[in-house]
Amino acid sequence: MANKPDLVIRGGTVADGLGGELFEADVAITDGRISEVGRVAGHGKEEIDAKGKLVAPGFVDVHTHYDGQVTWSHDITPSSQNGVTTAVMGNCGVGFAPCRPSDHVRLIQLMEGVEDIPEPVLSAGIPWAWESFPDYMDWLSKRQFDMDIGAQLPHAALRVYVMGERGSRRDPSTADDNKAMAALAGDAVRAGALGFSTSRTLNHRTSTGDYTPTLKAGEDELTAIAGAMHGAGRSVFQFVLDLSTIHEDLPMMLRVAENTKIPVTFSVTQNDKAPQRWRQTFDTIAEASKRGLSITTQIAARPVGLMLGLELSRNPFQTHPSYQAIAHLPLAERVKRMRQPEMRAAILGEHATSTDDPLFFRPNYDKMYLLGNPPDYEQPLENALGPQARRQGRQPEELAYDAMLADEGRGMLYVTFLNYVDGNLDATREMLSAPHSVPGLSDGGAHCGIICDASFPTFLLTHWTRDRKRGEKLSIPFVVAAQSRKTALSVGLLDRGVIAPGYKADVNIIDYDRLHLHPPKVHYDLPVGGRRLMQQVDGYDATIVSGVVTRRGGAATGARPGRLVRGAKGSQPQFGAAAS
Repeated sequence: MANKPDLVIRGGTVADGLGGELFEADVAITDGRISEVGRVAGHGKEEIDAKGKLVAPGFVDVHTHYDGQVTWSHDITPSSQNGVTTAVMGNCGVGFAPCRPSDHVRLIQLMEGVEDIPEPVLSAGIPWAWESFPDYMDWLSKRQFDMDIGAQLPHAALRVYVMGERGSRRDPSTADDNKAMAALAGDAVRAGALGFSTSRTLNHRTSTGDYTPTLKAGEDELTAIAGAMHGAGRSVFQFVLDLSTIHEDLPMMLRVAENTKIPVTFSVTQNDKAPQRWRQTFDTIAEASKRGLSITTQIAARPVGLMLGLELSRNPFQTHPSYQAIAHLPLAERVKRMRQPEMRAAILGEHATSTDDPLFFRPNYDKMYLLGNPPDYEQPLENALGPQARRQGRQPEELAYDAMLADEGRGMLYVTFLNYVDGNLDATREMLSAPHSVPGLSDGGAHCGIICDASFPTFLLTHWTRDRKRGEKLSIPFVVAAQSRKTALSVGLLDRGVIAPGYKADVNIIDYDRLHLHPPKVHYDLPVGGRRLMQQVDGYDATIVSGVVTRRGGAATGARPGRLVRGAKGSQPQFGAAAS
């Protein structure tokens, strides 16, 4: 080699992101790019001994909600703690640009309601130094992060910006509205938007209970926006659908894709109400793919699980009058009161009532578990609190009550919301294995007090390739490729996700045998002391972004080489196998 590499990773076991067999090799990095893979003869300016360690591309997480966090923090945790080196935000139609000053509160209420990011956190943290989407991108481009970030244009923000109160009320758009939204969408792609996102689910509401502005947006509106974006450059169209309306919404979305030639991506899960509906959806996708449509399905790596507890956003007793009377108290005082026999009897003697809260369900104790330590996300059905209580001759509410009072009121319950109809993850494995699927739905940066799924990238490795005991596993090469190269390609990023010469030097060095997720815990480290669920992760020896070590031995180095990724990267390196 003519020049000494900046960094050489020595003797690691390489999963190169292309899905082939593991192999032992050195990896040299020069000027932020991988310069050699094989036997590197010379010494690097820095060397890392990776003998016995797994060397993989940095993971690309295509479904996050860091739209607020990137404006106040340089560290994109918890994703950067889980091997992620590129995160794509602006999903589900929610975000903060474009936005007029008069609509700041409206967009904050939508993000708070849809993604459970508290209003005080967003109000204190977001500087609102922009109005248009290009302004937002310009502002972000001046910031430095511990990973790369990519942005999508959120439909709710766009609709409200163009239509004002009519857009918020979900009025049908006019031809002029569509023309204006299309023009701004084209501008967004030219400014570097990776895509456009929208939502058609009733679960997405503002914190005041209103449905998302995009819920019933017309096909003409979506076609105008998608056509303008695809005409301006490579972009992806991300959407969220409801099971109750998928029979009419999915065909419409596929017509939009067919008429505009835009690639589409959307989440597919297994739902209790129609456990096999996902198979029908996959059949529809296979048929559409044969017609030349570019479709990617995003699949959660485990059950989409709700965390309930006294320290969290929801708990099974939140609608019980006796609990509501003490809900305002600090945690320690609430715990003290709940340990009193008379308060316990009062709360347990009442029943959950209906609420407009889309993320509060009348407790189903047959789907409620204790995660344990280490956390077990694939437990048999008999482990749920309902069956446990029946075996003990008790009420499941008693078990839930006592579990939440553990650890001074920090005990948590885990409710399998999606992907766990059969009491195992066999359907999830089948979905993940489909040719059009990529891992998604980690929701990093969101659901701060009810969901803790930003650890999906680590779970994909620990559970699916190593620890699973209740069914078939997946191979390391498959999982690594799925969440690096395959996710990168799904959003048009052709320059990353592969360990090969010419590719961006985003790399993880993993102590595979030691890779381990701890149980979720609450941290109060958001603006104004805001709360979020986090999981400690062990086993990432080093994470490297653009050739710079950002995390070493599980701790941040303070380096922030990550930048805003502007637009699809349209040319991949032409280095033999690397171009495949």
